[in-house]
Amino acid sequence: MKNKFLFILCLVFNSAIAQVSDFKSIDFTQADNIAKLHEGNNLDNLPLLAHNLTYKLKTDAEKFRAIYFWVCNNIKGDAIQDHKVSKKRKQFKNDSLGYLKWNNQYKIKAFKKLLKHKKTMCTGYAYLLKELCFFANINCKIVNGYGRSVTSNIDSLDMINHSWNAVKLNNKWYLCDATWSSGYLLNGSTFIKDYNNGYFLTDPILFAKNHFPINKKWYLNDTLKNQKFVVSPIVYGETFKHKIIPVSPSEMNLTTIKDKVVNFSFQTLQTINKETVALVLFSGINQIPFTIYELKNDNGLISFKTKFKHKGFYDIHLKIKEDIVATYTIKVEKS
Repeated sequence: MKNKFLFILCLVFNSAIAQVSDFKSIDFTQADNIAKLHEGNNLDNLPLLAHNLTYKLKTDAEKFRAIYFWVCNNIKGDAIQDHKVSKKRKQFKNDSLGYLKWNNQYKIKAFKKLLKHKKTMCTGYAYLLKELCFFANINCKIVNGYGRSVTSNIDSLDMINHSWNAVKLNNKWYLCDATWSSGYLLNGSTFIKDYNNGYFLTDPILFAKNHFPINKKWYLNDTLKNQKFVVSPIVYGETFKHKIIPVSPSEMNLTTIKDKVVNFSFQTLQTINKETVALVLFSGINQIPFTIYELKNDNGLISFKTKFKHKGFYDIHLKIKEDIVATYTIKVEKS
């Protein structure tokens, strides 16, 4: 049984790596520079904007990159809109039809605000990306579902709260999230522009760590379609930047006993120096490192071990360089 699991795991990761490498031969510098050249353009004429962003580029992948890069760097997250929609989701939590009716009416106002002020939330980002792709003759779909974060859908998928896109390039579908690529809301109120390339044509295995589509075909991976929701470790934008896929522990909440070995591992889709890997907890603003040992890198599967010497509850964070990429809650009991 163990060997079978490892075989399946290898197939999944090999598929993941192959997906990421599909566009290694393409240099997106020209596409990015074209997007930068048109920085600040308004949205009064979407066909013209799509033309300006794409007509000098040869491949659909480059054209999509220019559109994506422009949207992420020219559209701001709207905190007021985000708060209003979140409030309505909670209000209509037990009345999906009521929420759908309200949301369809509110979308009209939201899209008008997007086109006039270039401010929106996830549905607006996904809508604009889809529209610009349409005018560039690129097949792009809006995907609705659950976005998992430190504040939403942590323990169960109880609130549909996010939209992203699937795009078809070279007869193959890929996933991306322009909202989470563009930046973040600081303290829920101020939008901070911070482009994250990790959400661009993201590997489906990694994407599924915090994106759960209503229509399961948009997992784009047969092994993911039939799996049940697991309260897996919390991941962050930095996880996508470093292309980290947590493997074990597979769940966020773990119970162990004092001095028992706990195994940690993660798959990396890019080169990572073992010396940059750490396991820490926070005490106020201070980081306390845990002793880890038997750190190995086996063809991109990085593993290590640690022990907990005292009983209690621990919020443990996997750290790569200066970035937190996964969080676990560990209960340590007496032996």
